[in-house]
Amino acid sequence: MHLILIFNHKQFIRTILLLKHTSSMNKYCYLIAAFLLFATSLSAQQVTLTKDQIVAMTSEWKGERLPDGRPKVSDDQLERLKNISIEEAWGILRNKGYHNQFEGDWMIMDNEKPMTGRALTVQYMPARSDYHEMIMAKGKAENRIGNFNSWPIDMLKPGDIYVADSYGKIVDGTLIGDNLGNSIYAKSKNGVIFYGSVRDEEGLSKIDGFNMWVKGYDPSYIQGMMLGGINVPIRIGRATVLPGDAVLAKKGGVIFIPAHLLADLLINAEFIALRDQFGHQRLREGKFTPGQIDQRWTDEIKNDFLKWLDANPDKIPMSRAELDAYMKDRTW
Repeated sequence: MHLILIFNHKQFIRTILLLKHTSSMNKYCYLIAAFLLFATSLSAQQVTLTKDQIVAMTSEWKGERLPDGRPKVSDDQLERLKNISIEEAWGILRNKGYHNQFEGDWMIMDNEKPMTGRALTVQYMPARSDYHEMIMAKGKAENRIGNFNSWPIDMLKPGDIYVADSYGKIVDGTLIGDNLGNSIYAKSKNGVIFYGSVRDEEGLSKIDGFNMWVKGYDPSYIQGMMLGGINVPIRIGRATVLPGDAVLAKKGGVIFIPAHLLADLLINAEFIALRDQFGHQRLREGKFTPGQIDQRWTDEIKNDFLKWLDANPDKIPMSRAELDAYMKDRTW
């Protein structure tokens, strides 16, 4: 479903706040309805959601925010996220009721290099002249420069990832070439995730540090498309993505993590990894049997694990205080 960005601001905020009192299974429907219901007047048209609208849409996030309103998960968390497997992240999100956060089957520039960052979301749509002309006029009024596919690049901050839905269009759907790729990396020190295509693959591959997950390459240039909106909810294959989601892109695919769940996901996944390292070592040493390691741990194994942690502080990715607090409340 594509979103037309014509909003009554106050009504939008009130409707989003109703989500707090709505069952989880209906929240997504209400969220989409909030955007469609308030497509009311030409005077309220905008290229991107306002800061207040983004804050309302991501209200479960209680931390720092970027100037545009997106959640700002920390750089340290994004660096730690690179060590989390797609399967670990997927399992934790699924247990929390988030079943639509993963998309696979990508063409990847460097599949040995994971990429993490904060999503700056962009919706592209098949061209329709009346809406396209309105968006271009609004962009001009907002002093946006160049073609519409460069506007999101001007908004990128360090640590951002340009995440765009261009409905899988390959021929005549190339969102960037090497010129825009250089600008993206200069601003974000990151790359792109496009449910669509790019051109100038050779030139893009020469940008040191740049990476991308796309659905195809093509020598054509972008045409027959228009901008639907920036920093709006988008669909990337079978995943729903909100502005400011934490992105984990690896060889196996891309997972989009709601910002308010990242800290809990990290410590859960990191603890599981620590348990596995300890368990594998003790199995190799023959100290415990697979049956002992794979079931709920006895006090003997727990105490041995704590001693192992003391002897291997370099293996602990979080602070020891965070780990101790987590283990205090954990059911082993």
